[in-house]
Amino acid sequence: MTKVLYLYGGWPGHTPYVIAEWARGLFNELNFEVEETQDIFRLDGDLTGYDLIIIGWNNALTTEDLSDAQENRLLEAVQAGTGFAAWHGAAAAFRASLKYHFLLGGDFIEHPAGEAYPQPYEVTITDPSHEVTKSVGDFKVASEQYYMHVDPNNHVLAETIFSGEHLPWIEGHKSPVAWVRNWGAGRVFFHSIGHSPQDLDEPNVRLLTKQGLEWAARK
Repeated sequence: MTKVLYLYGGWPGHTPYVIAEWARGLFNELNFEVEETQDIFRLDGDLTGYDLIIIGWNNALTTEDLSDAQENRLLEAVQAGTGFAAWHGAAAAFRASLKYHFLLGGDFIEHPAGEAYPQPYEVTITDPSHEVTKSVGDFKVASEQYYMHVDPNNHVLAETIFSGEHLPWIEGHKSPVAWVRNWGAGRVFFHSIGHSPQDLDEPNVRLLTKQGLEWAARK
C-alpha cells in the first residue's frame, strides 16, 4: 500500500479543512495509507519512509519560510524516491523558502483579476498522451486564474491564456496550469486549480488530480 504524508492547514482563506475532506475521497479511491498532519514541524523528521508527500498548506505572508532542516528533510526524501504533489495554494506557501519552490518547480505570482475573484477561464491540455492527463479534456473553470513563474525545465501538461481584461499588456500571454518534473529519484506533480472545493470537483480537474497523485507516488 502507498504510504502518504498529507500536510494541510494554514491560512483559512483556502478552506484547507474542507479541501482535505475532498482529498480524502481521492485517497480512498487510490487505496492510499494516509498520515494526516497540521503540524509543520513534522517536516523536521525523517520523511524517506513515505511514498508520497502531499502539501495542502497555505500561507498568507511572503515572509513565511521553512527552516533549513525542514527544507533539507523534504528535498532529501524526494531525491531518494518519495513523490511530491500539491495544488493551488501550495505554490504560494513558504514564499521565502527558495529550496521548496526549486523542488516544486514554480511560484504563484499574481491573479490579475484579483484574489478569490471567480474569473472564468479555459484550461488547455498541452500533452494529452501523458499518464497524468489520460482521458482529461480541455475544460473551463471560474476561479482564481494563477499567473505563475515556473522552471523552464518543467514538463507542462496544461496551460491557460490571459484575456487582457484586467491587465491589457498580458493579453494572449500563457501560464502553465499543471506540470510534472523529476527530482532525483522522486516525481513531482502540481496544478494551480483549487481555490474552493467546487473548482476541484470539476470532473477533469478531479481526474487530473487523482492521476497526478498516482503518478507521483513512489513506484
